[in-house]
Amino acid sequence: MTENNMLSLSVYDRGLHYGDGLFETYAVQHKQLLCWTWHGERLIEGCQRLGFPPPDLPKLYQQAHQSLPDTPRSILKLLITRGVGGRGYRPPQPATPHCLFLSYPYPAYPPHYTERGVKVRVCTTRLACQPLLAGLKHLNRLEQVLARQEWDNTDIAEGLMLDTADNIIEGTMTNLFIVKGKNIYTPDVTQAGIAGVMRRAILTLAPQLGFTVTIGHYNLQDCLTADELLLTNSVIGLWTVQQLNNQRYSVGTVSQTIRHHLRQQQWIVNDAEFFPT
Repeated sequence: MTENNMLSLSVYDRGLHYGDGLFETYAVQHKQLLCWTWHGERLIEGCQRLGFPPPDLPKLYQQAHQSLPDTPRSILKLLITRGVGGRGYRPPQPATPHCLFLSYPYPAYPPHYTERGVKVRVCTTRLACQPLLAGLKHLNRLEQVLARQEWDNTDIAEGLMLDTADNIIEGTMTNLFIVKGKNIYTPDVTQAGIAGVMRRAILTLAPQLGFTVTIGHYNLQDCLTADELLLTNSVIGLWTVQQLNNQRYSVGTVSQTIRHHLRQQQWIVNDAEFFPT
């Protein structure tokens, strides 16, 4: 992990004390920040909801490129906090947001995660309902931390999370799509969960490919009776689920078609470039 030397974090920063901030995680291929515009739009919305001044996206883009390593692919994480404030929850007025860029090596996920799918489990940790924060990538990730520490089995790549009303919402690090025939269903994230950039990509792309996409409320049984389950985020792109509990799934044509077009649009890292078949 490397840190932009132009920026540092004060021990009095509200992001450190209260999780008072936002983050975006970018997949980078050949120094191209994939889906930069969509990440920026979500960042602007997050700043508006938290009462931060709007970010200067052109300036952030320039700083982001200065932080990129000279490697074929990598991960760049942007954190924006409200900045330094006194003791107590009351935010300083005006806020002076603080930005930090962190560069990581691209994760060495096994190629078969993309080719054959992944095994997932259902987490016992539940997501709380909070519409004021739902959809945002805010710095409060304790629900995901608690969920992720539920298993150490390296055969399991992800855990699915429900809310307190038994609605399936997302994975610990991914959005979820339920496929039945040519119909694609994805959970509503206006009460809990993250409105992921890859989720937005599929909501945009799938109707153009002839699929019907519906946002709604779904339960675990909907997942167990699906033809395919898809997991997405900006780093992994798209994984299919091979097994959930004792239910097994095949890698179907829906996931293959969507992944192909995501690569064509250059919205995800092209694994085929690094793991040719």
